[in-house]
Amino acid sequence: MVLIYILDDEAGKETLHVRGELHKYLIKVRRHKEGDEVNFRARENIEVLYTYKIERVESRSAELSLISSKVEVIKSSKNLHVGWCMIDSNSIEKVLPSLCEIGVEKISFISCERSQKNFKLDFKRFERIMEASMQQCGRSTYIKFDTYKNIKDFIDKFPNTFVFDFCDDALQNYSDIKTVLIGCEGGFSSKERDVLAQIKRFRLDTPMVLRSESAVLAVSGKILL
Repeated sequence: MVLIYILDDEAGKETLHVRGELHKYLIKVRRHKEGDEVNFRARENIEVLYTYKIERVESRSAELSLISSKVEVIKSSKNLHVGWCMIDSNSIEKVLPSLCEIGVEKISFISCERSQKNFKLDFKRFERIMEASMQQCGRSTYIKFDTYKNIKDFIDKFPNTFVFDFCDDALQNYSDIKTVLIGCEGGFSSKERDVLAQIKRFRLDTPMVLRSESAVLAVSGKILL
């Protein structure tokens, strides 16, 4: 069953009239025609999937009629919370669509000692990036975001965290991991390593040194897929 959809705040009405960029996308890009069925969701009630039939296509507009609606929540069957020591927001934005598609449930951005300090996280922009990914992959839940001032505060809140790090233990079984900590470029400071001394650490089975954004993708994929 194909559950990709279009986000539109008008979704749920008996009749939709689409124009402009959405008309171009449906008719020119996706090449829909009269009689085709198209799925929609509305942001305020995103768990409901609305299916419309294209009744009429004109040069600059199209008319669609509602044929069904049902609650259809699409998300990963596993829950993963990523604690991510902050890196450049541009690098975060590049991998955010993939993290959304993989199924990450929550990301906590942590200000670590070696994190870059000269940028501000724009969660509204992250939301827009996620929405584009969600419509393509069918996911119906947003990644949740929050922030922590330091690693100690995060570990105090989530003591069962697993830490991705340079170590001897190449983990083979990822089923127990619900929360994972990924460092920033340059790794953890000596003070932070003291905080993490009693926390379970693991590495991936590769001799390569991964950038922070590569690590979060690889680790999330191993756990969720």
